[in-house]
Amino acid sequence: MANRIGMDSKCANGNDTSVKPLKNTGMFHAIQKIHSVMNRTPQNPRKSKLKILFLNELADMYDAEKRIIKALPQLAEAATCEHLKAAFLDHLEETKAHEVKIRQVFEKFGEEPKGKKCDATIRLIKEGEKTIAANRGEPTLNAALISVGKKVEHYEIAAYGCLHEWAKLLDNEDAVRLLEEILTQEKTCDDTLKELATEKNREALASDNPASGQISSFKKIHRKPSRKNPR
Repeated sequence: MANRIGMDSKCANGNDTSVKPLKNTGMFHAIQKIHSVMNRTPQNPRKSKLKILFLNELADMYDAEKRIIKALPQLAEAATCEHLKAAFLDHLEETKAHEVKIRQVFEKFGEEPKGKKCDATIRLIKEGEKTIAANRGEPTLNAALISVGKKVEHYEIAAYGCLHEWAKLLDNEDAVRLLEEILTQEKTCDDTLKELATEKNREALASDNPASGQISSFKKIHRKPSRKNPR
């Protein structure tokens, strides 16, 4: 019996009858694939829809940042206050970095960076151009520029705030970090404009003070004509 157990596993015709390792067969790979599919964590449909919403909003802000990069130099050029001019130029460099970080966020989600026309930013910029034109050459110009800048900042803060929270829910820590960095800089810029507004708003108010002997040309143009007493 011992000799039979120790015999080489061959048939009488000399063919090898030993059992081949399963992992070397096509059946093993088929079983492995089935096992992988059966144990795959089902995708949460709500999370999938949230990801679509996230990517759409991210594409919106990617386009917004590109437009803001073009608009900020115009705001800086129009400003007559050196501190305000510097604030716009400093934020221009930050905005360029934001564009890069948005591309990185896309990559963290395995997506190609792409932009989607941001209608809100387009409208804000057009409105800003009209405001600047109406106040050019006036003591109110810097106050108007700050107003334009803060409107854009508030839109960005709202958008990045949502993206930051959605990235948390989507469990993408790298995206959360990048978006938090952008959001922090947007809030800092808004705070800077708020501080400058305190001084520039007072300057605009002082220009309309009758005691100063000055009145803006805007008021001159829109002043109601005095009525002459009928004879």
